[in-house]
Amino acid sequence: MRDSILLLQAGLTDHHFVIWAERTIQPTDAKPRALGVKPRQHPFAATSDELTAALTLALASSNQNTSVRSELSTVWLPTVQNTPVPSSPLIGEPTIGTPTLRSWSVAACVFDANRVLDLLAGQANNPTFAPGIGLGITLRYWAAALPFATALTAKEQFLPDVVQRDQKWYAQWTPTITGADVTRLDQFAKAMPAGCRAIGEQQPTRPARAVLLDFLAFIVNAIARGPEPLPARLQFDGVHDSWLHNLRTKSGEMRGDATEIAQLAAQIRTWRQPLTTQSAAPFRLCLRLEEPITDVPESQEWHVRYLLQSRDDPSLQIPATDVWTGTAKSVTKLDPKPLLLAGLGQAGNLNADIEASLKTAAPIGFTTTTDGAFRFLNESAWLLEQAGFGVLLPSWWTGHNTKQRLAVSAHVKSPSMSGSGLSLEDLVQFEWKIAIGDADLTLAELKALAKLKAPLVQVRGQWVQVNADDIRTAIELMKTKQNKATARDVMKLALGMASEQTKLPSRGVTATGWVDQFLKQLTSNSSYTELAPPKDLNANLRPYQLRGYSWLAFLRQWGLGACLADDMGLGKTLQTLALLLRDRDAGITKPALLVCPMSVVGNWAREAAKFTPTLSILIHHGPKRVKTKASLKTAANKQAIVITSYGLLVRDRELFEPMTWSGVILDEAQMVKNPNTKMSQTARALTSDYRIALTGTPVENHVGDLWALSQFINPVFLGTQSAFREQFFVPIQHHQDDAATAQLKKLTGPFLLRRLKTDPTVISDLPAKIETTEFCTLTKEQGSLYAAVVNELEDALLGVEGIQRKGLVLGALSKLKQVCNHPAQFLGDRSAIPKRSGKLARLTELLEEVRSTGEKALIFTQFTEMGDILQRHLQETFGEEVLFLHGGTARTKRDTMVTRFQAADGPALFLLSLKAGGTGLNLTAATHVFHFDRWWNPAVETQATDRAFRIGQTRTVQVHAFVCAGTLEEKINEMLARKRDVAARVVGTGESWLTEMNNDQLRDLLKLRPDAVEE
Repeated sequence: MRDSILLLQAGLTDHHFVIWAERTIQPTDAKPRALGVKPRQHPFAATSDELTAALTLALASSNQNTSVRSELSTVWLPTVQNTPVPSSPLIGEPTIGTPTLRSWSVAACVFDANRVLDLLAGQANNPTFAPGIGLGITLRYWAAALPFATALTAKEQFLPDVVQRDQKWYAQWTPTITGADVTRLDQFAKAMPAGCRAIGEQQPTRPARAVLLDFLAFIVNAIARGPEPLPARLQFDGVHDSWLHNLRTKSGEMRGDATEIAQLAAQIRTWRQPLTTQSAAPFRLCLRLEEPITDVPESQEWHVRYLLQSRDDPSLQIPATDVWTGTAKSVTKLDPKPLLLAGLGQAGNLNADIEASLKTAAPIGFTTTTDGAFRFLNESAWLLEQAGFGVLLPSWWTGHNTKQRLAVSAHVKSPSMSGSGLSLEDLVQFEWKIAIGDADLTLAELKALAKLKAPLVQVRGQWVQVNADDIRTAIELMKTKQNKATARDVMKLALGMASEQTKLPSRGVTATGWVDQFLKQLTSNSSYTELAPPKDLNANLRPYQLRGYSWLAFLRQWGLGACLADDMGLGKTLQTLALLLRDRDAGITKPALLVCPMSVVGNWAREAAKFTPTLSILIHHGPKRVKTKASLKTAANKQAIVITSYGLLVRDRELFEPMTWSGVILDEAQMVKNPNTKMSQTARALTSDYRIALTGTPVENHVGDLWALSQFINPVFLGTQSAFREQFFVPIQHHQDDAATAQLKKLTGPFLLRRLKTDPTVISDLPAKIETTEFCTLTKEQGSLYAAVVNELEDALLGVEGIQRKGLVLGALSKLKQVCNHPAQFLGDRSAIPKRSGKLARLTELLEEVRSTGEKALIFTQFTEMGDILQRHLQETFGEEVLFLHGGTARTKRDTMVTRFQAADGPALFLLSLKAGGTGLNLTAATHVFHFDRWWNPAVETQATDRAFRIGQTRTVQVHAFVCAGTLEEKINEMLARKRDVAARVVGTGESWLTEMNNDQLRDLLKLRPDAVEE
């Protein structure tokens, strides 16, 4: 029996988080369902041993106690014909019929909140815990809801409480949901899968919102208790002491007089009632700050107006005047006066001016001075928002118009060019300018502002927040006549980074001469000079490739790093090789170091030989590679490019670090996305004139990936990791802060070039079909098996002729294909899949990129058994359904697969056997076609490719043909390439032409090159 994929599911019941799992294969020893027994055994639920093993593995990365135990639990599921409806196509096809809700018995594990945190932290966007262990639809939901709970805790939005469960009383921290969080709560509740509340002996009846509130309380309560709970105690001076102590114990259980505890619980409910009533009301109190209508400082009055604001439609605002006069009754079904009074009563506890206004019979707001308005803005507004009230503030304060703030800019005078040319390390002179909006301030105006000693001032009709320190800093800057900095520091200031001399917001830089030209080219990817291709480049660069090459050359000229993040298939390799050739033509003799995954080392060597044959190459790989610093230096200095793998970069670090490289290039640079790994640290430690990162996924997991890439290409440019986290990661990742997003884009934009095939400015440059050959290495296991098959054939061919010889050759060719595909296919033993096949590793890498861009792909293989292996591996790796159409697929199922794949929300990956799926299908939803193994007939492969590349296809299709380097696959691929125009006639439709070779020709064809096997 083949291995099964487990999808972990979870539900919340009685303050317990219960996890169970569905499996793709029903256990062979499963007992028959007893129809008269309730609940019946779930037919494809994981067994107790499978579940505990999966959860132990899932918890392993948390460095916590991983021991788990299971028990039987009941889950209520939609059922058709006495079979639960599978939650995912991975588990099984839905049964046709009207479902009814039935109870099923499953093996389950009960987790406390701390263990839930260990399990789900960081899993919101990750579909798997490990190969073969995926997050089911319910567990994905809880993983997505977890940050909501942790955010409530971080904002301290929780209050102490006493609750009763199972006739026992517990001290508990309960979250308070107010303001925008109410909307977020409702959105999450609507999205809850029914299975999240399907656990329990009784049929589920609680609404999703109530279950979600329980989950939030479940998590918040655990975090608020702290990492070191207090020990339990039996004796207390009173019920309040017991309550306060048990708010910090692990269980929170309160023992003592039940009547006294019940009275305390009632008192707490009364204390919390105003808040709960307000949060449930359709309208809430809103306060609007209005600016003075006069420019005369002595008579300026600020107004705070009271309103009722609809929670469903925030633009619906009822002035307090309408509430008191009764004209607002037509807007709300409830009497608005109690709502307004209750809100003002609570808000008065947070602001003295609001409390004072309540002394009037019908308060509509209050007036205040400029100092009072500043206190309201700076101290009260955020407290009121945190408490759930609406607060409307002027745009110049909220940041919607950042120009209306005191800001600094610099005017730079470019020095004349020195004999050595231009450099970012050249010192330039500049003078500071202080501005508000588009108007520069004079020194006299700044001094006048200083005399006002007011936190809010009106300058040329614009209100501005200033403070004495900012004004003093601005005055000192204006007095300074001689300022000098490097052009590199000026560049940082132009991109919006704070100057070391001032913490005032930056308004950029104006400049003259070459500094002005450089800054314009830097900040506008279209303004740099477009270069002619190097004369020895053996390729025609498409217009977008010429722009990319010119962009790389521009940044390289200034010693700046670059991240070329073009979409897959747009030619990152060619653009980079053109830059390396340009360097060589310019007389640069130092070698460049290129680091890439082992699976593409051969690709780089072949592309260089094809496009830049004048560039000499050293491949640092294999047991015969140089092993000393001196020998590497001697060998490398004779070459233009040294190519090595990430693994050897780390292993041979002491050889690479002493070298000074002309450039260091990282291909598939997402390999260094974790800045704390040895791989990332080694790459950053290399010395070079410039650095380039090549990746199709610059942000693979989160914006923190950009910091890691920036640390490689332009070290320290984005500051420390902790500063980046505070300034960008948290605001963008957790709060979707548009201002932080825009600032990060401004900072990184000049050094990151991203083009997509869907971009109309690129697509016009592309052919309708891009064909590439993916050269892969064999693993050591594959190399050993390959050699064994070849040796066996050589022995068997001695003295054999005719039909028997042809049969032996064809059999050996099939075996070698299987070895190149995967040892598990050749051995046929259902053994482990990962890390045993170079082809499979490369396919997985490419599919990661396909999935990251939301595209779909077809994957062809001529072997049904290889399709099974691929389907199993890809589903285990990506945690999503992979369709597989082969000769045994029924016609109706085949049509259903095609329809589902063509749908926008259908599966992204479609496996097809070449015979069953190579003709007659319309699969234009795919933009990538992968030929995992080769039919060695161009016509057959073209027919298969045309499933996606046909009438109705509106996008460019990229075709990837996989070849194991140094094997018969590469040699046959070369033969076909040399005679492709007549290949169909010469080769025929099968492989019998290979059997006509004599023994020497076969030996040469099948011989394994030493560099074909990875080290």
